[in-house]
Amino acid sequence: QVQLVESGGGLVQAGGSLRLSCAASGRTSSVYAMGWFRQAPGKEREFVAAISWTGGRTNYADSVKGRFTISRDNARNTMYLQMNTLKPEDTAVYYCAAAQTIAELVIGPPYWGKGTLVTVSS
Repeated sequence: QVQLVESGGGLVQAGGSLRLSCAASGRTSSVYAMGWFRQAPGKEREFVAAISWTGGRTNYADSVKGRFTISRDNARNTMYLQMNTLKPEDTAVYYCAAAQTIAELVIGPPYWGKGTLVTVSS
């Protein structure tokens, strides 16, 4: 099993920045791809970004390209999401996820964190 714990959410004004973190523990050697999803009030959960084990491959949803940056520090078993130029529509619970491949992660990752709330005020 892999355990994922998110942190770094909070309240920020539009145009501001936040950095989310996701700490992984357990059988981390079984997961190579990690990523972020989000779920806004009244909406379905959606993919935000993903990163490969080496960090050499990243994927982003069109809605966050150019504003969000995903990264990871394997020595610390931690993944990050730097969010800049935040908009009110970015308000959501952000979930960390992990899988063996990016393809699996985008379709349906087996491991999830409990989420951290990001609220962007206008």
